[in-house]
Amino acid sequence: MKISMKVLTASLWFLLLIGIATAQTSAAPAPSAPSVEPAKAMLTIPAGTSIPLSLKQAISTKTAKDGDPVYAETAFPFVVNERVVIPAGTYIQGKIERVQRGGHVKGRAEVLIHFTSMIYPNGYTVMLGGSIENAPGSENTTMKDSEGTIRQDSDTGKKAETAAATAATGATIGGVTHGLKGAGIGAAAGGAVGLAIGMLSRGADVRLEVGSSIQMEIQREVTVDATRISSRTEVVRNQ
Repeated sequence: MKISMKVLTASLWFLLLIGIATAQTSAAPAPSAPSVEPAKAMLTIPAGTSIPLSLKQAISTKTAKDGDPVYAETAFPFVVNERVVIPAGTYIQGKIERVQRGGHVKGRAEVLIHFTSMIYPNGYTVMLGGSIENAPGSENTTMKDSEGTIRQDSDTGKKAETAAATAATGATIGGVTHGLKGAGIGAAAGGAVGLAIGMLSRGADVRLEVGSSIQMEIQREVTVDATRISSRTEVVRNQ
């Protein structure tokens, strides 16, 4: 049986097209699977955590104003699950929320400080809410409330001592010049002067020196990215 030239040509073209299609299919790359970003390794600093800080500038109720910035740094590394989460030397920034000087008659000096951010040595910054839990580096002060207000101790006793000392001086002078009667008059006058001095002078100011030790309490849990602090962590752990 004879095959016509047209049929033969068509068959050859068909086989050629099949071969080309097969070759293209074999050469085509397989579709790649969609890339999946690795999950971040997050670490949590629990609320209520106490962090020791060292102040980087002096603070005094005599000169401080509401809104003034406060700078400190961590004095000791904080560890979670055998891993340093906050290295020593991490910067802590905050501000003065409220300041009050001591009154002439009543009212003691107070300062309220809140911390707002934590800056790692590599620049990684984390927002936080922190207050002062204790201020062992400040003499003659106590913590007034749970907000972290530092209050100067009462100096009523010192004012009484001033009045008594002035009265004694007046009595001595009066006694020397006018005898017993003069001593009584001098004591009364000296006491009045001492009382006036106490009334006119303000109560002592709260003062925190550079390098003063304070305890910061984390008020709400803080989450940090472990990959952003890993290099610094390893340095600290190997020291």
